[in-house]
Amino acid sequence: MLAMLVVQSGRVVGLDELIDELWPADPPASAVPNARTYAANLRRLFDAAEPTRGLVGRQGDGYLLRADRSDIDLHAFLDDCQSARDLWGGGEPAKAATLLTGALARWRGPMLAGVSQGPVLAARSAALEEERLAATEDLADIHLELGQPAEAARLMRDHAHMHPLRERAYGLLMRARVAAGDVAGALSAYAAARRALGEELGIEPGPELRRLHRAALKPAAEPVPVAPTARPAASMPSWLPRRVADFTGRADLVARLLRAGREAGADPVIKVIDGMAGSGKTTLAVHVAHQLAEHYPDAQLFIDLQGHGESSPVEPAAALVTLLRQLGVPAERIPADVYDRVALWRNELASRRAIVVLDNAASTDQITPLLPTAPAAVVLVTSRRRLAAMEGGHPESLPLLSPAEAIDLLASAVGPERVRAEPEAAGRVAARCGYLPLAIRLAGARLAHRPGWRLADLADRLGHQASVLAELTAENRSIASAFGLSYTPLREPTKRMFRLLGLWPGEHFPVEAAAALSGLSAPEAALVIDELVDRHLVEEPDAGRFRLHDLMREYAQALALAVHAPAEREAAVRGLLDYYLHAVAAVTEPLEPAALRRHIALGQPMRPDLLEAPGAVDSAHGPIDSDWLERENANVRALVRHAEQAGHDGYAWRLARAPWRFHYLRGYIDDIVELHECGLRAAERLADDTAIASMHNYLASGYQRVGRSQEAVLHLEVAIRLRERTGDLSGAIQSRANAASVYWVLGRFEEAVSINLKLLAESWRLGGVSTLLLLPNLGIPLMHLGRLDEALRAHRWHLFMARQSGDHYHMAQALGHIGAVRVRMGDPLGAIRVIKASVALKKRIAIRLGVAESLNDLACAHQRLGHLAEAERLHRLALAESAAVGHRTIDVSTLNDLGVTLALAGRSGAAVETHEQALTLATRIANPYEQGRALAGIAAHRVVDDPVEARRHWERALVLFRQLNVPERHEVARRLADLLPAGSA
Repeated sequence: MLAMLVVQSGRVVGLDELIDELWPADPPASAVPNARTYAANLRRLFDAAEPTRGLVGRQGDGYLLRADRSDIDLHAFLDDCQSARDLWGGGEPAKAATLLTGALARWRGPMLAGVSQGPVLAARSAALEEERLAATEDLADIHLELGQPAEAARLMRDHAHMHPLRERAYGLLMRARVAAGDVAGALSAYAAARRALGEELGIEPGPELRRLHRAALKPAAEPVPVAPTARPAASMPSWLPRRVADFTGRADLVARLLRAGREAGADPVIKVIDGMAGSGKTTLAVHVAHQLAEHYPDAQLFIDLQGHGESSPVEPAAALVTLLRQLGVPAERIPADVYDRVALWRNELASRRAIVVLDNAASTDQITPLLPTAPAAVVLVTSRRRLAAMEGGHPESLPLLSPAEAIDLLASAVGPERVRAEPEAAGRVAARCGYLPLAIRLAGARLAHRPGWRLADLADRLGHQASVLAELTAENRSIASAFGLSYTPLREPTKRMFRLLGLWPGEHFPVEAAAALSGLSAPEAALVIDELVDRHLVEEPDAGRFRLHDLMREYAQALALAVHAPAEREAAVRGLLDYYLHAVAAVTEPLEPAALRRHIALGQPMRPDLLEAPGAVDSAHGPIDSDWLERENANVRALVRHAEQAGHDGYAWRLARAPWRFHYLRGYIDDIVELHECGLRAAERLADDTAIASMHNYLASGYQRVGRSQEAVLHLEVAIRLRERTGDLSGAIQSRANAASVYWVLGRFEEAVSINLKLLAESWRLGGVSTLLLLPNLGIPLMHLGRLDEALRAHRWHLFMARQSGDHYHMAQALGHIGAVRVRMGDPLGAIRVIKASVALKKRIAIRLGVAESLNDLACAHQRLGHLAEAERLHRLALAESAAVGHRTIDVSTLNDLGVTLALAGRSGAAVETHEQALTLATRIANPYEQGRALAGIAAHRVVDDPVEARRHWERALVLFRQLNVPERHEVARRLADLLPAGSA
């Protein structure tokens, strides 16, 4: 987890990315909460070391590491390498050598040695290792340029031995030895290279090594060239546009393209660079072409094929005329027939080392006639669409800039001193530009011409402006016009889909969501989405998951507002909300088979075809399709917020209620609170008492779990009044039972028992509704009151009823509660059997709620048996599980039980510290029972060194236990009496 955040520092790493890296083959059902737990643990570790920095933060469904590049040796190494190459290219080889030497000294072994690596880290490790090897070879090359062949030979001797397939290393070693007068050594190096390449790859050395070999065999009087001899300028026609002086970022991709160009073999090198409008495709291609120019001295050609412009794309025949004329072929020699032109073009290139940039290609058909067949040629093709049908072309899809690269690009436009003065504002500007190079350049140009503006002023304008696109314009260039060139050529059905996707309020979306918005069938929507992906108007970060870049979404939304009438937009959003409501209900209804449909008054879906499509959710396949709802959870949150803000109040409260059981079982308590607060506002606008009561009831469950018990009671009291007023007797019983469960958290055990007994009688009169809820709510306070036989009967009854109804959730809960009672009854072995069964069942049906509680009860059973190490392990595992689901009541009880275990193990100091943590938390959440336990635990360890303080703690504990009428009052009273002088009251 830490490695993933470090190698991508400054960028939000999505939860899906982390899960794919941590469990690349088969992620467990608990992958999401586990990953969140790991991130929370990291955050706590860093905050403990440096509380003010907030190094690890959460944003949306992802996490990021907020650290300077200079603090991370990986980034510092890459920055030093790039700076060294810039110095070298700028004619300062000595400074470059010093910088590279320092960069290479950072290496202390393989990257992430001993860390289990998934696809991202493995690829990053491999890329960085390649960068290290290339930097070592660059350093040797610089030593040769500085006239230091001995240093170059020293570097390359071991380097070539360790990496015997790197021809450049052998070439540098040969050059160094020839320069030092050691021709025999150079020939020996060539022989070693030939042997290694032949044995490992079955090939002969490449052209450069063979040239060096021939040169070494010449008489000593003939000077041996150590670098390619440049041709006279007059013989090098260069039609490349001027390259951007401040080219920034893309280091890995540039290195990959340069390596491919410099290591061209028997076939021409053809690279296709595709990406969304404004991503810098042409800038990159021209930059790489200039870098390769010395290796391809015979011709550097460029043509804009106008594949995505206002005019028609250039026909291949016309493009061939332009390219042949750039080569110097007279017009009269160019044949009229297009096939003859292709033959002439390829024949002319056959005798030249040439690099060709085919910019802005429209299609594979357009560029195929322009591709050479000669081996000594490099072709760089740029396009806004994916040219999937092109043979021999290796695609490189251009990603967005990283946050650091985006800030560097902004600095080049506005001046590094302005960025250094306002780094946070610079980051906000880059983020609001979506890390898109054209957007950042336009924003930078706007600021550069306004010296009175601060970066914060521009960031505020971009943050508060209704349309960021309106701000991102300079002269006749704008983001909107660049996007328009990709949008305009689309077919009308594709245009319509793109516009309606601007109404999507979430992040990633599936095909079914696009179909619901557009009214298309799922297969039709999939075809249209594929077209949008191919044209880089929509991104596909994961298979079957799509998104719009932030600026592209704003552009699509503006088009939707301009083209579609309000009624049409409303209908599209209503179709989307209806699909998600029924889809969520389909996967959660098996967990509430009687209640959910009744509570949300679920009618027939508008689009049953989307629920029945292949790959769609299907409740018949199991108790809950947790994978689907895990993937869509962020979208459900966004849709509830959007529905409430846009006035779709009926959908807002229903869509908040539908996933409640899933959120509750998985411990997504923040989601419960946020969604039901939105739903409550919507229900109140509708003046729908049934909906309002439902929102209050389920909002209370979230407040209770996070320790806001008094607020939970207030919400439940409203729900009870409304349900009784509307005649919803079973709903009123449920809310009163929920209130009783809050009472026992607040220490009102006898009141909770009394209420639940009355509710059981009412429930039976109504046909047994809510019995599964009432029985555990009765058994738990009975256990705390010490009425263990009665508690055991209640929980056994609960288990029987759960088995009768086939409710696995309640079976798992009942088994856990039976185990907890058995621990208190002095039967730890019996308790262990049923608690293990409870934990296994909870894990099998993928519910996290209650696992922490059962693990702690299991720890207490081992504690009773004297297995203190195992007890401590289970206590701490319970704490981790409890933290993941935000269960404060379990947190505090586990801390107190852990304190007891530590005391039995003779670790008095740790025990006191743990009880003090429990006391702080119990006081914060108003849990008097656990406050009393914590006070008694602290007193028991202070009785020797500070009997006055111990007495004070026991007195406070006794007051609480007497108010609660729990059995612990007797032991505390006895211990307190032992401290009093004889004859005292």
